[in-house]
Order: sequence, then C-alpha cells, then structure tokens
Amino acid sequence: MIPRLLPLLLCGLLFAACGEKPEPGADAGAAAGRTEPFRVMLDYFPNADHAGLYAAQESGAFARAGLDVTLTAPPDPAAPLKLLEAGKTDLAISYEPELLLARDRGATDLVAVGALVQKPLTSLMAVGKAGVRRPEDLRGKRVGTSGIAYQSAYLKTILARAGVDPRTVKETNVGFNLVPAMISGKVAATLGAFWNYEGVDLERRHRDPQIMRMETLGVPTYAELVFVARRQDLSDAGAQRLRRFFQAVARGHETLKSDPAVGLRGLLKADPGLDRGLQAASIKATLPVFFPSDPDAVFGYQDPAAWVVYARWMAVNGLLKQPPEGDAALTNEFLPGQGLDPGTVAQD
Repeated sequence: MIPRLLPLLLCGLLFAACGEKPEPGADAGAAAGRTEPFRVMLDYFPNADHAGLYAAQESGAFARAGLDVTLTAPPDPAAPLKLLEAGKTDLAISYEPELLLARDRGATDLVAVGALVQKPLTSLMAVGKAGVRRPEDLRGKRVGTSGIAYQSAYLKTILARAGVDPRTVKETNVGFNLVPAMISGKVAATLGAFWNYEGVDLERRHRDPQIMRMETLGVPTYAELVFVARRQDLSDAGAQRLRRFFQAVARGHETLKSDPAVGLRGLLKADPGLDRGLQAASIKATLPVFFPSDPDAVFGYQDPAAWVVYARWMAVNGLLKQPPEGDAALTNEFLPGQGLDPGTVAQD
C-alpha cells in the first residue's frame, strides 16, 4: 500500500512548562474573532493517522489559531504532491520517500516542514498459517507488495541482512489487496501493509498476524508521514500562518493523547462510514509514533541526519538519479516554539 503528529506541548497547553515561547499570533482567531482559510490535502482517506488533526479541529485549536482548516482526502494516493506543486492546496501530507522521489524528479520547491508520523508504518507481515515469523522464513516463499519500487528495495535489504538468497523469494504485485492476498494464501507474506492499521485489523479478527517493522529489519528509519509545503509559500504571512497551524496541531495531539475520544469523534464526523472500533484501536497503537522519541524535541521535529542516511540508502538502491540531498529536503524552522533551526529554509 502506498505509505499513509510530536511534542512541544507534552507538558500540557502551558508553553512555559516546557520552556517554549508561544508563537506570535498563536491565538489570533480567538483575539480577532476571525479566521483565514488553510487547505490541507491528506495522504489517503481519513483514518487514525490523521486523528490529531481532527482533534485540533474538534477542540477548536485551529479556530483559536485564526485558521479555518479544510482537511481533504486526495482523489488518488499519488495526487497530494502534484496538487501542492500546482498550488491547489496550502499543505500536503505525504511520505518521506515520495517527497525525495519528487524532488529527485525536479520538484525542488517542495520541502518537508514537519513530521506527522515519526517512524515507518510499513511492515513485513504474515498471518499465522503462513509460518513466516522472521525474515529467514521467506526463503522459498512468495511475498506480496503494491508494486512500489522502494518496497522492492526494502525487501532486497531485508533479505540481504537475513542472509536469504533473493532468487529464492518471489515478489508478487498484489496492488492494494495486501490483506486478502495473505488470508487467501496467494502470498506467504506482504511488505507494504501498515502495522498500525492492517496489523491492528488482523489482530482484532484473531488472525494471529506476525508483524515485523522496517526499522528492525535493516531498512534505515524514516518518517512515514510528513507535512509538505512549497518553498515559495514560506515567507511573511505564509510562514506565520504555517507556524500557527503547527502550534494548533501540537495542541490537537496533546488533546488526542489525553483524550483519544476527541480525535475519534472528529474522525467519524469526517467519515461516518469508518469502523469505530478499528479506528479507536488504531489510534491507540499509533499514539507513540506521533511524537519524537527524544522527549526534548518539539512537535513535528525531523532529524536531518536520519534523512541523510535514508536518502543515501535510496541512492544506493537505485531509487534516486541525482546525488542524494537528504537534509536539503526538510526544515524545522516553522515548528512550535520557533522550531529548532536558527536559519531559514535550506537552499539547494
């Protein structure tokens, strides 16, 4: 499946408790009694990955920041970055590898301005009957992927680390039908299903899923979901608006952490057809990776060194045609508390 927020306010909503200063105009909406539109394109249909955003909306954090935020599902999973590049949205949620690929193709105006999900959600997964409980068990088996090039590269890296001859493993493109392919026995395992969604769903259905996370299998860690903006929009009023957005999202995630029902309620308003039980369980599973592992890092923090390592891995595996740029693809300067970067957006 195409791959589908971190703590400034871990001490609560009082910035002084965390040693951070509030953003200028953070409560602009409450003070002025007005809001301005801000368009956010989701990476996929509304789901637990977006619960903190819906918590910010449901709790009024966006309105207090002077923003009328519209959260829109994309027409197809490949559309968010294209729509952002065309100026059809103010911010897009996408995946770290997708952004690096887009910039490699020439979309260098696009830059990651914050992390939504800090760790890989993509996983190597099998249901109990397949007998795949570790990468070494893939020898002689068929593995289903969604036909995405970097999923194939993940599989190659995993097999190499496990000492499995890749010629003994058959990769099969099953599209988005990862779970049905496992349950039917068409494949012995899949690489592409999310541990916090498909994995949780299989556990709730008592299918005994064996779930192996990318960062434990030799694939460099990366942020599964990131907020992406156009560099040309990151100055003056646009920059201030983005800072207010991130402060509101940070508040939304603190609300989600203390009361997940707020995010769930907003999520079900956005899509009443969602399975309440699955979304609640998925939110609970995802909560830890909405926040950086470093408790001193601000909400949305992106580790430039990790981006460099991951971009180099992509280059080594032939996924990038240009020299890997890594940290040039991101900035932390718009995060709450004025971010961690002293300068401006990295230049190419």
